[in-house]
Amino acid sequence: MASSVDLGPKLEGVVAKLVSKGRYNSKSEVIREGVRLVEEREKRLATLDRALDRGLTDVEAGRTKPAGGVFDRLEAKYLAMAGKSRKARAT
Repeated sequence: MASSVDLGPKLEGVVAKLVSKGRYNSKSEVIREGVRLVEEREKRLATLDRALDRGLTDVEAGRTKPAGGVFDRLEAKYLAMAGKSRKARAT
């Protein structure tokens, strides 16, 4: 499938520079790499969207805990870990 792409002057310059420096062998290689990167980003965004949907569903179903309690528990955990780390270094 042949495509015609109008990148505009700025992006054309970027592509030309990449090819002239030998980073890519052709403009087509640069474009293909760009499309692959967009595809990867879209997959990551879709994964994030699914995680957000699951989280919102949990909120709507009441499957949440108050943040204050969670933060207090984490603070106590990490303070205890830091204390153990200091004691281990002292011995």
